[in-house]
Amino acid sequence: MLENKTVLLGVTGGIAAYKSASLASMLVKAGADVRVIMTEHATNFIHPITFETLTGHKCVIDTFDRNFEFHVEHVALAQKADVIIVAPATANVIAKLAHGLADDMLTTTILASKAPKLIAPAMNTGMYENPVTQDNIALLRKYGMEIITPASGRLACGDTGAGKMPEPEVLFEHIIHCCAYEKDMKGMKVLVTAGPTQEAIDPVRYITNHSSGKMGYSIARACMLRGADVTLVTGKTALKPPMFTDVVPVLSARDMYEAVTSRSAEMDIIIKAAAVADYRPAHVADEKMKKADSGLSIPLERTDDILKYLGENKKPGQFLCGFSMETQNMLENSKKKLEKKNLDMIVANNLKVAGAGFETNTNIVTIITPDSVTELPIMEKDEVAFRLLDAILERR
Repeated sequence: MLENKTVLLGVTGGIAAYKSASLASMLVKAGADVRVIMTEHATNFIHPITFETLTGHKCVIDTFDRNFEFHVEHVALAQKADVIIVAPATANVIAKLAHGLADDMLTTTILASKAPKLIAPAMNTGMYENPVTQDNIALLRKYGMEIITPASGRLACGDTGAGKMPEPEVLFEHIIHCCAYEKDMKGMKVLVTAGPTQEAIDPVRYITNHSSGKMGYSIARACMLRGADVTLVTGKTALKPPMFTDVVPVLSARDMYEAVTSRSAEMDIIIKAAAVADYRPAHVADEKMKKADSGLSIPLERTDDILKYLGENKKPGQFLCGFSMETQNMLENSKKKLEKKNLDMIVANNLKVAGAGFETNTNIVTIITPDSVTELPIMEKDEVAFRLLDAILERR
């Protein structure tokens, strides 16, 4: 994911510095070349050997240290970095960066670098909320640096409030969002549907399906990582929605229909990966409902057809992609759906094939367009998502 990427991790003198070791480890496991610069105060919270062991590189602290790998250390590191993240970023370092002070190795390197910069403030709530600190943070934003909003909770000093450094997993997501992939979808608006819908039979029971939402969530995340402005319309799942997306939770097929159709006109690409419950209980008289001894005895009617609406109301230049989950005659049935619903592409899979379909981490799909059929081997759903986007961009 981060192969051939250099991440410069700046660690300053805050108690949250211990979390930065976990972040460094995650980055290395993702393939990044991680270079760590510590302030002198940071060494009071965590030893440089920790980072040197994790990254395999000397941890730089002293601007005038003669035992370094590069000829002009701060300039070389500044030029080598694909992204710089300061985590934790103390109020003192934020103030220095906001006003162009460069009195140590970290601030000197940041001032010399043109790489994207991520700043993760971590400090006492009073210090964070102080107008001076907020003005300095506003200056960093003005200069193009991204500020990672601190978490709220109980701080090391005993206070409760904003100022906690986010967990390493959150910081990692910010880094890969920044530099892991080419932003070849920048400026595109993409809507993705994911997960199951539920149709109530009565106050207790409902009709649904086995969809986990994994494929749709993978697609939404891949779009986000490639720079798109993503709206994720999702039924109930056990998954954590991808960061940097606009998440619209829905329950029923009607909810999803309204959420999608009300937004469809502004979208460049729409990918319907949700597994909608195709039927809902029909409207019946109260007396008949009372006599029904099970959900199956209640008449059913079809839910609203989202793809049909999208195909009939497709705007010029808009790309529509649907999913076709079949148990037999997969190609024949999927091609019929592609034509009938006026789609640009349909992704088909056979639910009876091992490794494909619901609740798995893998999928086996066939990408079908009006003039081509491309079969993909079994692969992780995250990889399927990227291959699908490649196919869409080739045809837009």
